[in-house]
Amino acid sequence: MLQYITIPGAVISFVGDFSYIKDTLKGQTKPNRVTFLMWSIAPCIGAAASISDGVTWAALPTLMAGILPFVILLVSFYNSQANWELHWHDYFCGGISLLALVLWKVTHQPVLVVAFAIISDAFAGIPTLIKSWTHPETETPFSYASSLIAAATSFLAIPVWKFTEYAFPTYLVASNLAIYMTIIIRNTMKKRAL
Repeated sequence: MLQYITIPGAVISFVGDFSYIKDTLKGQTKPNRVTFLMWSIAPCIGAAASISDGVTWAALPTLMAGILPFVILLVSFYNSQANWELHWHDYFCGGISLLALVLWKVTHQPVLVVAFAIISDAFAGIPTLIKSWTHPETETPFSYASSLIAAATSFLAIPVWKFTEYAFPTYLVASNLAIYMTIIIRNTMKKRAL
């Protein structure tokens, strides 16, 4: 019965990402396109690997963590003011992220697939974490808080605690918490500086 808790979690994630989409359409939020491209790929692979290993409802938040960033990526092309200028570290992290995705292909082992998907997603997120520190006003913190909550619902749906079930949700909680806290701390620091 607890596995269905992931459905409200997916709704919470959708609401948070909808606010990110709305802010992107207004040009207030400026997604890093390298991050959101890779964030759309890695979780979908992680979810597919989890499902292939027998995971059911616990894979839903991970799948949503891939679909919604793809929508955000697409929306970022709609408003030219929502464009974030990419730098060498964005491309470097994107390249490492892509390499991790290629490595999963040669393994065909669900555990390694999930591990490489996490590595890929983490490297994809580094540019947004950096941007959250340098320009927190270009991010929507509510979106990361809602994604954190959605990922946490996975833990209630895990029937057997094995790596393919808990690894990606654990990573999603940690990464969303890190970005959320970075935005909040930096916004607070900037307000105090004024």
